[in-house]
Amino acid sequence: MSLFAKELYALAMFAATCGFLIAGFPVAFTLAGVALLFGLAGAGIGAFDTAFLMAMPQRIFGTMTNDVLIAAPLFVFMGVMLERSKVAEDLLESMGRLFGSLRGGLGLSVCVVGALLAASTGIVGATVVTMGLLSLPTMLRRGYDPALTCGTICAAGTLGQIIPPSIVLVLLGDQISNAYGDAQRALGNWSPDPVSVGDLFAGALIPGLALVGLYMLYVIVIAWLRPSCAPAMPSEGEKVALGQTLLRLAKALLAPVLLIVAVLGSILAGVATPTEAAALGAVGALLLGGLRSDANASPLPIHAAGLGLVLVLVMVQMFDLRINRTVIGFADGLGLVLATLGLLAVVWGLVVSLRRLSASGVLWEVSRSTAQISSMVFVIVIGAGLFSLVFRGLGGEAMVHQFLSDLPGGVVGAMLVVMLVMFIMGFFLDFIEIIFVVVPIVGPVLLKMGLDPVWLGVMMAMNLQTSFLTPPFGFALFYLRGVAPPEISTMHIYRGVVPFILIQILALGLLALFPQGATWLPKVVFG
Repeated sequence: MSLFAKELYALAMFAATCGFLIAGFPVAFTLAGVALLFGLAGAGIGAFDTAFLMAMPQRIFGTMTNDVLIAAPLFVFMGVMLERSKVAEDLLESMGRLFGSLRGGLGLSVCVVGALLAASTGIVGATVVTMGLLSLPTMLRRGYDPALTCGTICAAGTLGQIIPPSIVLVLLGDQISNAYGDAQRALGNWSPDPVSVGDLFAGALIPGLALVGLYMLYVIVIAWLRPSCAPAMPSEGEKVALGQTLLRLAKALLAPVLLIVAVLGSILAGVATPTEAAALGAVGALLLGGLRSDANASPLPIHAAGLGLVLVLVMVQMFDLRINRTVIGFADGLGLVLATLGLLAVVWGLVVSLRRLSASGVLWEVSRSTAQISSMVFVIVIGAGLFSLVFRGLGGEAMVHQFLSDLPGGVVGAMLVVMLVMFIMGFFLDFIEIIFVVVPIVGPVLLKMGLDPVWLGVMMAMNLQTSFLTPPFGFALFYLRGVAPPEISTMHIYRGVVPFILIQILALGLLALFPQGATWLPKVVFG
C-alpha cells in the first residue's frame, strides 16, 4: 500500500473514532474497538503490522504500575469527600455575608469560593452543580442579572481544570512527561531533565490565580458600570454581625485552606511527590469528613490526628527517621519517638472518622464514586494506548509531524493549529479523551520544535478549560442547565459565559506572549 493511502487510512480511523464518540458510544470501548478493527483490517490489506499490538500488554502493565497515575484516584477521593462534607455550602454562605453588602459582592464571593474549591476538590461538575444549587437562587433573589450570574458560576466552576491540584494536570503531566522524553530521545538526548506533575502544578499556579483575578475584575467593572446588574445586599445590622461573620468565615476557611497548604505546600517544598501529597490530601479529607459528619460527637480524635499529621511532617524535615541504620543518635531517636506518637494520633483519628462516615453512609457513597471515576479514567487510558499504537503503526504520527512542520509560521503556526483543534474537540469530548488521544500524537512534535514542556502543558490545560465554557456543547453549561430554575433560559447561560470566554482567550494570549508566567515558578521552586 502506498504511503498516501496509509495516511488516508489513518485519517479515516481518527475520523471514525470522533464520529462514534460524538454519537455517544462509551469512550474507552470506542477508542480500543475502532483501533482494533482498523488495525486488523489494515493488516489484511497490508497497511498495518500486527507486531505493534504485541506492545499492548507491556503498556497496560506500565499504566497499572505508574506511580504518577496513582495520584488520580487519591485526588478524586479527596475531592468527592470534601464535596460531600458540605465545605462549599459553608464557604458560600460565609463569603456571601462578608462581601454581599458591596456591589457585585456575591459575584466576587462565587469567584473566590470557586478558586478555593478548585484547589481543594478539583472536580468541575461537582463544583458547578453545587454552586448552581446554592448561589444561583440567592443571586437571582438579590436582583443580579441572570446572564452575569450564570456566567460567573460556570466560569468559577471550571477553575478546577487549571488551579492545582487538578486531575487534568496530573493526567496531562504524565502525558507531557512521556512526550518530552520521546522528543528528547528523537533529538539524540538520552538523559533529558525530567518533567514532573509537580512542575506542572507550579507552572499552573500563577496563571490560575491570574485568571481568578481577571474574573473578579470583570465582575467589579460590570458592577461599577451597570449597578442594577450586580446590586449590593441590604446592609441592615451589618456592623453588629461583622465580628460573627468574620468568625464564621474563619471557621469555614480554616480546614480547606490548611488542606490546600498541606497538599500544595508539601509538593512545592519538595517534602512529598504529587502522589504522596495526594495521599496526604485523602487522609486530610477523611479527617475533615469525620469531623463534619456528626456535629454532636467529640472533635478531640480529629484534632489530635491533625496535630499528629503536622508533627510527622515537621519531624521528617528536622530529623533522619530511617530505622535501618546501625547507630541512631539521641536527637534522631527522639524524632522517631515523636513521629511514632504523631502516627498513632493519625491512626486514632482515621479510625474514628471511618466509623462515623461509615455509620452515616457517606463513606460508601464516596468510595463508590471514586471507584467509578477512577475505573473510567484507567479504562480510557488503556483504550487510548491501543489507539495510539495503531495510529502510529499506520504512519499517523509521521503524517502529523510532517503536517505541523510544513505549516506557515513554523512553531507558532503549529501551536495555533493544535490549540484550535483541541479547543474544537473540547466541544464534543471530555478532557480525558483529548489528553490521552491528542497529546501523545502532537506533544512530541511540538516539543521537538523547542517548546518548553511546562508552558505547553499549562497552555493545553487552560485551553481545555475554555472548551468547558464554550457554547453550544460546553460541559459546564450542561451542568448548570441541569440545576437551574425554570426562569433561567439556555440563552441566559450562553450570553453569560461569552465575556468569560473572551477573558480566557485573553489569558491564553498573555501566557503565549509571556511564557515566564508558567515557567518562572517551577524554576524558582525546583531549580
